[in-house]
Amino acid sequence: MADNMAVILMGVTGSGKTTVGEILAGRLGWSFLDGDDFHPAENVAKMAAGEPLTDEDRWPWLRTLADEIGGHIDRGASCLLGCSALKAEYRLALRGERQAGQIRFVHLSGSQQLIASRLQSRVHRYMPASLLRSQFEALEAPTDATIIDIDATPDEIADRVLLALNLT
Repeated sequence: MADNMAVILMGVTGSGKTTVGEILAGRLGWSFLDGDDFHPAENVAKMAAGEPLTDEDRWPWLRTLADEIGGHIDRGASCLLGCSALKAEYRLALRGERQAGQIRFVHLSGSQQLIASRLQSRVHRYMPASLLRSQFEALEAPTDATIIDIDATPDEIADRVLLALNLT
């Protein structure tokens, strides 16, 4: 198993970042960081009001997340981070100056229709389902990520992640 790495589970709201991340953390014995927990109050209020965040809103949040995962790596601990990381420049900010392999991205990918159907039964503390469309519009398909289809149960998706990253 790899040492000193962060796996960033990325994708739009409702793609399973937190659910799959918590399953993986339990299986691997790694810390799970939910990017939603690190948003400043202003971002939370904006999203709760149904307003999409701007790049300017996201930069301080992304710097905080990069510092968090960097701190884990510097202490010799691996971690998982659930973070939308919708744009290539956001992923670059999260990676920072880390060595290749220390930061791995996993894109939890599904159709807008599938994710919208899942959001109908989910209540998020501040992220309304109405922002799903804006997230798909902002999403820049990653070229630097392992793509995992989310057309399965959370446990099966976690199995796919472990297999794809050779963490079994």
